[in-house]
Amino acid sequence: MPGRTRGDLCGGTAVVLPDPARSIGVLTSTLTTLGNSRTLDAIARAAAAEGYAIKLMPLGKPTREAVTDAFRELRNHDVDGLAVLVEEYDLDWPGIVFPEDIPVVVVDSNARAGYPTVDTDQAQGAVLATEHLLNLGHETVWHIAGPSDSFAAEHRERAWRRTLARFDRTVPVPVVGDWTAESGYTLGRVLAHDPAVTAVFSANDQMALGLLRALHESGRSVPGEVSVVGFDDMAEAGSFWPPLTTVRQAFGELGDQVVRTLVGEIRSGVRAATLERVPVSLVVRGSTGPPPW
Repeated sequence: MPGRTRGDLCGGTAVVLPDPARSIGVLTSTLTTLGNSRTLDAIARAAAAEGYAIKLMPLGKPTREAVTDAFRELRNHDVDGLAVLVEEYDLDWPGIVFPEDIPVVVVDSNARAGYPTVDTDQAQGAVLATEHLLNLGHETVWHIAGPSDSFAAEHRERAWRRTLARFDRTVPVPVVGDWTAESGYTLGRVLAHDPAVTAVFSANDQMALGLLRALHESGRSVPGEVSVVGFDDMAEAGSFWPPLTTVRQAFGELGDQVVRTLVGEIRSGVRAATLERVPVSLVVRGSTGPPPW
């Protein structure tokens, strides 16, 4: 049985309820970032559809010792499988040994020998954003990068660099934020005072929001003088002013793929080192346009 069911009071539709005896542990270091919180929500929904409850296991500071303690706690909770939702650089992965008797899937990480990985196609998103701005006629694209210890930020920055090189364009020095709107605002004030800046790819929507404020306060119109592209397509992105052009992450599909992969491992008892990339798409709104010449 995949789970219990009950009749929906509105229409009699059978709804799958998680079985308390069947559960998936989710190991995470933070839920403050949009990506982690949306991914956790998507995993929880997909797990419930398969009849599994979610047991959240926060790490606090993600050290090797903390992960070892979490694995020990897993046995006390008797989970059927484990989804690891921790940034790659937060852990000394070569020193981590996953329990052989617990199926595991790692989210947002590099593929390593011995376990499956599911990730948004970070590089594809950065390529779409950068190509969009270049195809509008901009000479080059500046970049507000995510923090240097972030796997996702690294892959977005690398793809941005490769795309500019492929178009034979100058690669500006990226400025590095911390995913927050405040950091986007601080860095945006610097970019706003450089007249050469006509197009900016921000590694997430929240930093793009801070950038839009900085540009507005500096008297530089968007997209008349500067075009801005974000990443994530957070729920509020269409309500920014102007509405934000951004890369949409399919968090629902990501959660579905994580759970499909994990349930397949639970049922088969086979752990394979696979890498599944979930495609992204570009959502064009009012924050991008041709350069001001």
